[in-house]
Amino acid sequence: MEKERISKIMATRGMCSRREADRYIERGLVLVDGEVISELGSKIFPDQKIELAEEGLKRRDAQATFLINKTIGYVSAQPEDGHRPASDLLTRENHWKDDRTRRTFHHGMLRGLAPAGRLDIDSNGLLVLTQDGRVARRIIGEDTDVDKEYLVRVQGELSDEDLKLLNHGLELDGKPLKPAKVTWQNQDQLRFILREGKKRQIRRMCELVGLKVVGLKRIRIGKVVLGNLPDGQWRYLGDGEKF
Repeated sequence: MEKERISKIMATRGMCSRREADRYIERGLVLVDGEVISELGSKIFPDQKIELAEEGLKRRDAQATFLINKTIGYVSAQPEDGHRPASDLLTRENHWKDDRTRRTFHHGMLRGLAPAGRLDIDSNGLLVLTQDGRVARRIIGEDTDVDKEYLVRVQGELSDEDLKLLNHGLELDGKPLKPAKVTWQNQDQLRFILREGKKRQIRRMCELVGLKVVGLKRIRIGKVVLGNLPDGQWRYLGDGEKF
């Protein structure tokens, strides 16, 4: 059995992200078999016991995860081409009045935020911004089983055969797509449920079968739904909510 970096093992176990693990190690908040480890790059055997000190647990639990109903025209991450990032929506004024959590908003919650699954500029709906590497890994990690649900308004004709292709049989970038679940929601709207998230995937899938997407809204990620969250507003991920 070979030794591995502690940060890698912590990430594999779902304790935090590698970057977060390094920060905990630097602060002396990681214990291996009861001993404090404070040297970055330290390696241990994969079966050794790893714990976070009490302060580390408090820091991890204090990390914020925001659920935003992203507005069209905002980008998910860093500002680009003059467009504003979705994090600009995270203001006290945009906090949903029906949020049932009791957390108090402060600007420290905006440090180190990352989108866990992006929405392109022309799409709206549920977007997750989080400080917690565990949340990001759960949603977009390589081994995730979390699906995402979208309502997609389209123009064009769709045959039964092409609907079957949308469910399974299409390729993007020379690679076959994983099976999806695509059904008609109403006369001009499809419901997509995916377990992967290639760039502009749904729009490109629709193009392959001769459809034009004129509206795309994400309404669910795993067990978390957009629900009644108003456009452009946000709430916290609740303590009992899991993706």
